[in-house]
Amino acid sequence: MFDAKKLLDQFLGSQVPGAGGTVKDRASQVGQLAKDNPLAAGAIAAVLLGTGTGRQLTGSALKLGGLAAIAGLGYQAYKNWQAGQAPQPVDPAAPAGNGPELLPAPSGSGFGVEDEANNGDFAVTLVRAMIAAARADGHIDDAEREAILGKVKLAGLGADAEAFLAAELSNPVDLDAIVGAAVTESQKVELFTASRIAIDPDTRAERGYLDLLAGRLGLADALVDHIETTVASAKAV
Repeated sequence: MFDAKKLLDQFLGSQVPGAGGTVKDRASQVGQLAKDNPLAAGAIAAVLLGTGTGRQLTGSALKLGGLAAIAGLGYQAYKNWQAGQAPQPVDPAAPAGNGPELLPAPSGSGFGVEDEANNGDFAVTLVRAMIAAARADGHIDDAEREAILGKVKLAGLGADAEAFLAAELSNPVDLDAIVGAAVTESQKVELFTASRIAIDPDTRAERGYLDLLAGRLGLADALVDHIETTVASAKAV
């Protein structure tokens, strides 16, 4: 079986060569990587799935990358919601990366990267959830699918990862299985967080998918608002 945590790292940036330095430096480096080898870029999932800029994290979220970014964003949103704080609106005029630093979720919180809730099986679920969200608007046709799988092979992700992604792109989305895999509260929050990272819901189909997912997971509206605000603030502007 492939290592889903490493695949999440490739999806969300922590394995990007030369990822140190300022946000501006990283943006420049990633841009060059995208030209030289698109599948080495931090936005690899956008290349693989052919979807806009949904996964372009910035600042400390980009630095963490992968499962750590999903868990960290989810934990921050959950913690603020539990404390009764109001979601802070995102200032679109603020330079990217100027917000509070995103720290890894603490061990034992259920959101920690090494916590049992974030085991390899659940990492697979998060990858599946991100792909399902990216497919929400139904835009991936047969030609795109073949092109995507060709790029996956060139990326050298391994035969197991190729087979997994091919199946996820070809088979109907099994929302029951995705939702059913999230048992703990932290897993439900992370699953929704990963799905929201995967897309910017600017179509009715995407917004409807996220609303349906939140309802199926049983997340409180106020908690969903916190996740939305937290993830939006971590996106490149």
